Amino acid sequence: MRYKIVILLFLGVWALMIGRLYQVSIKSGFYYEKLAKENIERKEYIKPVRGEIVDTDGNFLAINKIGFSLSIAPHLSIKRGELQKVIEEMKAVFPDINSSVMEKVYRKYSSAYNHKFIKVVEFVSYNDMMKVYPRLSLNPHIKIEAETKRHYPYGQFAAHIVGYIGRSNKKENDKDPVTKAVGKAGKSGLERYYNRVLEGELGYTITKVNARNKALEVLEKKDPVSNRNLMLHLDMKLQKYIRLLLKKKAAIVVVMKSTGEVLSAVSNPSYDPNLFVDGISVKNWKALQLNLGHPFTNKFIHAVYPPGSVIKMGIALATSKFGKGVLDKEEHCVGFITVGKSKHKFRCWSKWGHGDVDLRRSIRESCDVYYYNKSLEIGIDNVAKTLKSIGLGIKTGIDLPVEYNGIIPDKAWKKKRYGLPWYMGETVIAAIGQGYDNVTPMQIARYTAFLATGRLVTPTLAKKINGNPVKIPSKRISFNAAHMKQIRLGMYDVCNVKSGTAFKTMSKLPIKVAGKTGTAQVVSIPQDVKKRVKEQDLAYFKRSHAWITTYAPFKHPEYIVTVLLEHGGHGGSSAGPVAADIYKWLYYHGYFRNHPLKAVQAELEAAKAEDNASSTKLPSQ
Repeated sequence: MRYKIVILLFLGVWALMIGRLYQVSIKSGFYYEKLAKENIERKEYIKPVRGEIVDTDGNFLAINKIGFSLSIAPHLSIKRGELQKVIEEMKAVFPDINSSVMEKVYRKYSSAYNHKFIKVVEFVSYNDMMKVYPRLSLNPHIKIEAETKRHYPYGQFAAHIVGYIGRSNKKENDKDPVTKAVGKAGKSGLERYYNRVLEGELGYTITKVNARNKALEVLEKKDPVSNRNLMLHLDMKLQKYIRLLLKKKAAIVVVMKSTGEVLSAVSNPSYDPNLFVDGISVKNWKALQLNLGHPFTNKFIHAVYPPGSVIKMGIALATSKFGKGVLDKEEHCVGFITVGKSKHKFRCWSKWGHGDVDLRRSIRESCDVYYYNKSLEIGIDNVAKTLKSIGLGIKTGIDLPVEYNGIIPDKAWKKKRYGLPWYMGETVIAAIGQGYDNVTPMQIARYTAFLATGRLVTPTLAKKINGNPVKIPSKRISFNAAHMKQIRLGMYDVCNVKSGTAFKTMSKLPIKVAGKTGTAQVVSIPQDVKKRVKEQDLAYFKRSHAWITTYAPFKHPEYIVTVLLEHGGHGGSSAGPVAADIYKWLYYHGYFRNHPLKAVQAELEAAKAEDNASSTKLPSQ
């Protein structure tokens, strides 16, 4: 027994010795070999120049200011005052720089194993550096390198689209070696979505050095890949016009082609992205956070709203698909309905009712009862299935980061979210875009493009990436052609017939527009309230959201204009004028080149004559 114990101890000792021998001679050998190589070879990365972002006319939305950075040689003695002497010389020519911050940064990165210069000043403008360059360049302990600084010439006008860059964090550095070397990364908007493209690729030089870290010869060099530029479909003249048109209103506007190219997307109020480039101050950050208009939020994809009546065409399509013959039947509106044995009244916006209503009239006059009854016939699951298939409650796929889904509810969703069953009354509410329904303005613009063309497109901002055209995905979705025609004619009526909800603001435009208004309530109206309070008499945050979503020209759709005014009141009277002004701007800036002014004026006069003869006699599509 003792003999076995001795042998085991002997074997154990030998195992430890062999393990240690492997650690020292082989495993550590790789480490020391690498360390030795670093002592004779120095690899320095060459940072690429970040690509610029331009609009469709070549106007610069994100550019690089040219300047310089300042670095201090490693291993300077703090005790003997060598570091302080260098900092004092830099302070003498640049009085505004903070010497204590520079010393703190130097201490953080200074070590016996670091042979690289330590950057202490991120950016000095070209003009300021040229005045003192000869003096600083003579100091061997100071290294001056070319540097760029991101700048956004249009500031607030395109902040939610372009986004901004900022100092990269550890997670970003670990994911991307270019980001780690540059120290900057896209934080929002296109800067974040296309960060890998815009940042380019690192170059490098491998230099042979002596024991004093002095370069002897260049062994290898690779140039960086820079200036991968991004061109957008965005028209900054239009973008600025809309921002100024909205003034101080909390609003969202999306203008895009029916084929998916986003010409303008405005989220108001906004912020200045230049505040974030070097790190935003506490004061400015608090101002953004405390602003009740939420200027930092990109509301056309990062905020959700009840769609109100603009959802009604989608309900009609769901009925067309899942209710055989149901959509062809008229509904009689007396101003309300009741469900089952309940005495609760689900009211139409018109307390007098609309009488007998067909599909076309239901859109023109936005009859709620019509859609209450249709939704009850097919059920919430069929409603939700159709709405999602045409782009509501799902991401649009726009080339911007962190897009929201929104909510188009069904029975399974409610059961999962709240653990409760679905009630018929909730179907009724969902049918007019209230209750759990929540969508983004970009989803409504995409959905409108589908209604106009029958194709579900992907909203796209990028026109060219590094000179290469960007393809826009789309797919055709088929519904009953006769029903689609009636829906489009109903949308025509909304803007061009006296009983249409947007007639006053949209009928006198130099182009034929089709659309739908919506007034999305943010507070419920008690059953005992017989006469509703006017929107303008309500407290601001209790007023309804005002929607209008449109396309034009009616016969050959080219452009989509979607407007949402937060707590704006009625869609036709509040959001309508904004949409009308945008169409006027588009027309008189040549966007409707295939529709000459004389022809349009003749069309308007003919339509006016028809309207005078009969408010329901309309041109076929």
